[in-house]
Amino acid sequence: MTVNIHIRASHRRHTNGLQTVQVQGKTIGEALKNLVSLYPGMESEIFDKKGEILGYVEIYLNNKTAYPGELEKKVNSGDDIQIITFLAGG
Repeated sequence: MTVNIHIRASHRRHTNGLQTVQVQGKTIGEALKNLVSLYPGMESEIFDKKGEILGYVEIYLNNKTAYPGELEKKVNSGDDIQIITFLAGG
């Protein structure tokens, strides 16, 4: 299934400036792994060294949080995935 992954401005340096990338996948996890295979720089923006979603990243599916179990959530053709990065600091 083809899904649309919407790329935030801060991550577009990894996608040659693309705002939206279409990838194949049956789950959010498959879609994100396919995104990383096209744009390897995105891996460190999404995943930790164990392959889990970083603690300050949230994944949305069709404008609703996919948490918990976001990597296993099934997607349908035409679905929209958003990668949200929370700001942190002190």
